Amino acid sequence: MEFGQLVEYIDRQKILCAVVTEVNPPRLRLLNENDREVNLSENRLVHRSGSRLDLSLGRTRTVDLLKESSRRRDALVAQIDIRELWEVLNTEQEWIDLATMTAFCFPNNPTDDHESAVLRAFFRNRKYFKFNADSFFPHTPEQVQAIILREQEQARRNQMIQEAGEWLQTVLEGKIVSAPPDAQKYIDILRSCFLFEKESPHWELGRAVMSRAGITDNETVFDFLTRVGVWSETENTDLYRFKIPVEFSEPVLEAAQNLLRRSKPPADDRRDLTGMDLMTIDGQATLDFDDALSIEKTGDNYLLGVHIADVGHFIQKNDPIDQEARTRGSSIYMPDCRIPMVPSVLAEDQMSLKAGKVRPAISLMARLTPQAEVLGYEIFPSLIRIHRQLTYYEVNLTSDIDPKIIALHRLAESFRKSRIQKDAVHISLPEINIWIDEDGELVLSRVNRESPGRMLVSEMMILANWLMARFLSDRQMPAIFRSQPAPRDRLFKGISDDLFQNWMQRKLLNRFLLNRNAEPHSGLGLDAYTTATSPIRKYSDLITQRQIRAALGLESPYTNEEVDRIIQMLEEPVNAVGRIQYSRHRFWLLKRLESRKGEKEPALVLAKRRNGYSVLLTDYMIECDLAVPANISLRPEDLIRVVVQHVDARKDKISVYLN
Repeated sequence: MEFGQLVEYIDRQKILCAVVTEVNPPRLRLLNENDREVNLSENRLVHRSGSRLDLSLGRTRTVDLLKESSRRRDALVAQIDIRELWEVLNTEQEWIDLATMTAFCFPNNPTDDHESAVLRAFFRNRKYFKFNADSFFPHTPEQVQAIILREQEQARRNQMIQEAGEWLQTVLEGKIVSAPPDAQKYIDILRSCFLFEKESPHWELGRAVMSRAGITDNETVFDFLTRVGVWSETENTDLYRFKIPVEFSEPVLEAAQNLLRRSKPPADDRRDLTGMDLMTIDGQATLDFDDALSIEKTGDNYLLGVHIADVGHFIQKNDPIDQEARTRGSSIYMPDCRIPMVPSVLAEDQMSLKAGKVRPAISLMARLTPQAEVLGYEIFPSLIRIHRQLTYYEVNLTSDIDPKIIALHRLAESFRKSRIQKDAVHISLPEINIWIDEDGELVLSRVNRESPGRMLVSEMMILANWLMARFLSDRQMPAIFRSQPAPRDRLFKGISDDLFQNWMQRKLLNRFLLNRNAEPHSGLGLDAYTTATSPIRKYSDLITQRQIRAALGLESPYTNEEVDRIIQMLEEPVNAVGRIQYSRHRFWLLKRLESRKGEKEPALVLAKRRNGYSVLLTDYMIECDLAVPANISLRPEDLIRVVVQHVDARKDKISVYLN
């Protein structure tokens, strides 16, 4: 290379003219047509002209000459028909050097300008030839067609980005505009990007649309989707994110109707308990009743009955309803929506333990001492009829006058005492219920889990599940057993009514484990545990009930491998249900708090943080951060009052400050 030599190089997908101002092999210093000095390697050059510029003319004149050379060479590009050249040369499938290709294009005494024009033409149109610094190779017809399709797709993509981006921007600016013809396509892309972000198949395209609209925050897409009427401002996007079906498909609904039509009466060998005084105890809004209780005095002891709707009598393994229930994993209960695991025509009618209706059940009858010691028990298929359909509220009102409620409550207290003596971790925290009433207003209530009704139902179901776990374990039948390692630490033994201790103890619990073999459950203080008392609402309970049915000779059992596979299959949907129920409950609590901005709320200090404290808003049982000035010191367990500063339920954000 020589001082003043005219060269060309590629920068940002463009060929630029430049002149060599300094040679220091292998580096060159150049002045380009944009009046910029650059330092680059000699191998970056794509063309070297034999001509030179007189740098003594000055920088301004030199740049003008470079621009003139570039314009002259660009003008020659128009004379080159690359497609025509390809049609002549593609059959050879050989590399063609720059000089030969220039001679094809300009047969009469080609110059450096002509060579540069060839390079520029082939650089801009790479549809027909593979291109490098000084040679060309023709693509096959198949390759050309593929390139054409890619270019067409890119053109469509660019048009989509521009059109969708302009629509997105206009809507967010609050302007009223007509939706573009491909509006639904754009909505689907943006919806997918909002829900799944980088996991969305449209992420790159969606981000390009957002960039075109000048948007960097993915949350803004939610605002757009509400403004165009796709979602409401309180949309439960987790249902879409976790792909939770809200409705049942037509085939599943058809299968439910077929099941009702061909449903046959239970076999005669079921024990008839329809004359017993059975009661259900549930919340006021309960529609699917899957467990009932009975209690009879037998001398100095009691005969306790826990009767579970025999869902396995109706839903057969691997039928369409069973497959759908397995996919869902569980019913979902939220303040604004309830999504059943099985169609309502079954869950709330045919399988439900409704008052006055004869229903097939799996009954557990246990003989207990007044101290809730188990003297013996049996499990068998039965026919039952509910005589009393009670709510927790009604049970609480009669807890000191109804002999059977009194007996159940005393047994529950005794059974809990025995569990605690075995080091059960009893955590007592209030439950905050929130729902939307008929007028669309948010209603908040604080539920005492230690009330007689809730306490006796909880303990009787724990006792029943424990005995059913022992029943299956003694017969070496696999099921979905629950176990739990000991907590990482114990803050108290026995029962504590201290809110701080209970809240912090819960944080120290280890997660429960699912296994096909029975193992101790530390949290409950039991040597074995399963859940089989909610087969209408939980698929794991239905699996366990089927194993009990198999032990009773009503159907064939699941194998070890089948139970392992079902446990694995249920992990994802059940985890999703838990996250959805938690996040939706929290969302509506935060919506309630949005209306409390500027109001004072009681709070409990939980722990010191680097920039403040973690506190519990005790009226909502919501944990949040509290920033305080450096001169203020708080201690865990301190009761304080905070002021709600900012709440955004959509973004799951809340900030408070010390009153």
